Amino acid sequence: MTITLQHYLFLSLVMFTIGMVGVVVRRNALIIFMSIELMLNAVNIAFLAFSRWSGLMEGQVAVFFVLAVAAAEAGVGLGIIVALYRNKPTVYVDDLRLLRG
Repeated sequence: MTITLQHYLFLSLVMFTIGMVGVVVRRNALIIFMSIELMLNAVNIAFLAFSRWSGLMEGQVAVFFVLAVAAAEAGVGLGIIVALYRNKPTVYVDDLRLLRG
């Protein structure tokens, strides 16, 4: 059995759906953060699959940009979560009302 473009796209769809459900359903900031990372990785799989299928390098270049954004998001996001945890010792989004006026 050979792995086709549809297999990669199905894997990407499943990963993105799991990440989206994690963002919508969960209230823990760390779980939401990991779900966003999962969604970014699903997009990377789709970019690489289309790049391989078309034979062009644009998808692989886009993956590098997504990885750079994910690395920046990881640094900034974890910094924000740590700062919020220091002000109020909880990581549940419903309990964090610091940003409301």
